[in-house]
Parts: sequence; structure tokens; C-alpha cells
Amino acid sequence: MKVELFIPCFIDQISPETAFNTIKVLEKLGCKVSYNPNQTCCGQPAFNSGFWDEAKEVGQKFLDDFSAHDYIVGPSGSCVGMVKSYYNDLFTNAISHNKCRNVQNAIHELSDFIVNVLKKENVGAKLQGKAVYHDSCGALRECKIKTEPRTLLANVEGLELVEMNDVEVCCGFGGTFAVKFESISSAMAEQKVNNALATGANYIISTDTSCLMHLQGYIEKNNLPIQTMHIADVLASGW
Repeated sequence: MKVELFIPCFIDQISPETAFNTIKVLEKLGCKVSYNPNQTCCGQPAFNSGFWDEAKEVGQKFLDDFSAHDYIVGPSGSCVGMVKSYYNDLFTNAISHNKCRNVQNAIHELSDFIVNVLKKENVGAKLQGKAVYHDSCGALRECKIKTEPRTLLANVEGLELVEMNDVEVCCGFGGTFAVKFESISSAMAEQKVNNALATGANYIISTDTSCLMHLQGYIEKNNLPIQTMHIADVLASGW
């Protein structure tokens, strides 16, 4: 199966190993992965800040950078959710309307693609420890992803997956929200990390690097005995 790889800005700039691990997992599952190095942003930061004209310009480049003849897979519920949900606001009845619909139908978040398209639940990963899964707002609310990452993590050898309190509550990142409302954002991160620590977990795992970056910052600032991991990095572990 041919797959076009979409690598969001946060992963490209902050966590490139997650991009390579995404390729590693997809290739192990039999996919032929292609990557267009000209791709940039999906336009979400501008869109969320109210700059819709600028978001549309960036979004048009996104549409042009992918063929949509094959599946498009990205390790980010937030960015995939932007394309699936909010491109309707930018491109409905526009010249790019049909191309937009094709891309929206083709694009999938990584765990969704593995479970629902490839029909795989075990990728042969191994990781020792206890973990909680954090539902990112983008994955849960925009992509309707709930069971898929949990199914994959439950099949990671050596990993005990437990649920924390208020698992569906936002971590406090929210893009520019973390800048505009720093004190509220920090308090939300504190609550999320404390809920994870209460389970005795070693890891907080999610589909979104942005959430994990926010939580890891709080963890490191307070020297707490837990760490964050992207689900792609977990699925690429131990083999």
C-alpha cells in the first residue's frame, strides 16, 4: 500500500525522530512511504488566531503538496483534524473544493490508519513500564479517535496501560492559548500530570507532539518522575 507522509511542524522542528519512527512503523506494516520535502504547515496556527486569509494560502499549498491518489498519514491528531474539519471553512465552494474533499478523504492520523485501514492491532513493539494515554483534543474531538491508540498500546509487550482521571480534559496547550492564558494553561498541565502520577505511570503517551511538549515542559520544570512519549515512538520500540 502506498502512503504519502505528512509531517507536522512540531515534529519536523522539535521531534524529528518521531517522523522517522512513523516511517519505520509504516514500512514494517508493508507500506511504501513517500515524502514530499516541499510540504510545510497545514495552516492551523493562522486559522486558530483568526487569520483565515493567510490560513487559506498555507492550506492551498498543503493541498498542492499532496496528490490524494494514495492514503495520507500524519502522526498528529491535531493537524489531521485541522484538514478534516476546518478546511471546510476555507475551501467549500472554492476552486480547490474537489481537491480539498479528496485530501480530506485520504488523510488519516497514524493510529487510526493502522487500526482501521491496515486492520492491524499489534506491530510487535516492546516497552517496559506503566503508561497512561492522553486524549488530545484534536484526535478525540475532531478525528473521533478514542479506542485506536489504546488498542495498539494494549498490545505493546511489557507495557501496562492504565486510565487516569479526567482523561478527556485538555492538557492546556491549545496552541496560542498557552501564550495568551499562561497561568490557566500551566494549571491545566499541572492537573493532567498529577492525574498521571496518581496512577503510578512511567509514561504519558499521546498522538500529539504539541500536547506532549507542553506536558514535558511542566514535568522537567518540576523534576517529576514521569516522561512523555509519542505513540509512534512507542510503536517503534523494542524491534
